[in-house]
Amino acid sequence: MAITDTPPREEVGVENIVIVGGGIIGCTTAYYLTRHPSYDPEKHKITLVEATRIAGGASGKAGGLLAQWAYPSNIVPLSYELHKQLSDEHNGEETWGYRVVSCGNLEANGRGRKEMTGGSHAPQQTGMSLGKRRGLVGQGKAVTVPKSLDWILPNLITNYEAMAEDNATAQVHPYFFTTTMLQLAQERGVEVIIGKVDSLDYTELKMSASSPMPNDDVPPFSPPSPAPSSDSIASNRSNGRAVQSVTYTDEDGATHTIGATTIILTAGPWTANLYPSAPISGLRAHSVTITPAAPVSGYALFTEITIPPLEEETASPGSPGDGKQKRRKELPKTAAPEIYSRPNNEIYVCGEGDMEVELPASTADVEVDEERCDELLAQVSSISDHIRLGRVTRKQACYLPIVSVGASGGPLIGFTDTDGLILATGHSCWGINNAPATGLLVSEMVFDGEAKSADIQMLDPRRIL
Repeated sequence: MAITDTPPREEVGVENIVIVGGGIIGCTTAYYLTRHPSYDPEKHKITLVEATRIAGGASGKAGGLLAQWAYPSNIVPLSYELHKQLSDEHNGEETWGYRVVSCGNLEANGRGRKEMTGGSHAPQQTGMSLGKRRGLVGQGKAVTVPKSLDWILPNLITNYEAMAEDNATAQVHPYFFTTTMLQLAQERGVEVIIGKVDSLDYTELKMSASSPMPNDDVPPFSPPSPAPSSDSIASNRSNGRAVQSVTYTDEDGATHTIGATTIILTAGPWTANLYPSAPISGLRAHSVTITPAAPVSGYALFTEITIPPLEEETASPGSPGDGKQKRRKELPKTAAPEIYSRPNNEIYVCGEGDMEVELPASTADVEVDEERCDELLAQVSSISDHIRLGRVTRKQACYLPIVSVGASGGPLIGFTDTDGLILATGHSCWGINNAPATGLLVSEMVFDGEAKSADIQMLDPRRIL
């Protein structure tokens, strides 16, 4: 039997707002809820439930790239500015590594393994682009290689393009940013529970004879219904049911139920496990972090590295030269790792995504492919001795939440057809970038009944659910 931890609102006179998911979207949502003018800790109880640990998924393993040229364009300018405001207010430069960086596209000829004493070579894997360069198409401008980019071997560089205007690209350390946002929210009353959410629980609405029936015939991609009034928290077009509670299992195996008047689902790629109609899937992405052999300047580099062919010595039995060796030569290949140098003397490298392994039960069960990580290291080591002679500190993988239908590419932010249920998910590779705007907009939906700081009709989940 489940233990009821929080009774329904009508029993205690308190609005119970439950956030499901402790990644960057859930944590910034908690932060902005506690900063909204209408928030009153005596009237609003905010609980965040996370299955494993805060920032245990992509929010702790992402690159932390921020860009004015990211997508979608209806929330990026707001979010980029909010990042600067948050840094100014909470000393982000020191606390989570916020800084403006140069962004460039670098083409280079990588060295072969014989040219790199102590280097490595791994077979090239296939993958899927994360799509970050989409916002940079047509913006590149060929320039002389900056002198400050001295940690890439200059004789190997064949082309360099500045890919964005000054001050248009920045970065944060995603783990420190996520955990700090939650800490600031906790200081204003947010409660954090570590437990696996088993279900979102609903109740049927009592509809009067004069109440209109829910419209189940709205086709996909039709314009969303008009914004709801602010007379009630998280009011929306209804399918005849409303949220009632969240049931979860704690670390000791006990089952608990939290009464809820509003549920904000920020579970990333695990969203569909709790809300099956959400078209969200997971794209696995690998990355490595390295402490370089010497300090490096601040850059976000999108690379195209020509990998030398791998030569193998093979025997030729039955030929006049039997017992001797001859060389079999492969064709050169091109790799496109992304390289971000961080202010804490760390370099972050990520590659293409893959869908070879299904989404596991939780972030604690994510499988890391060592070969993919070693391949990334071999690629970037082939153009930088700072990396090659550095110390590898992490080999890791995470899953990015991808919207699997529709042309916009996500995210989905807004009301659903269930009263009191809000989705904020599907941010793909731009979750860290777009988290502040998402959190602010969701807080407005909760307390004002509509998003006010940006026009996000195109991100309305009801367009495709």
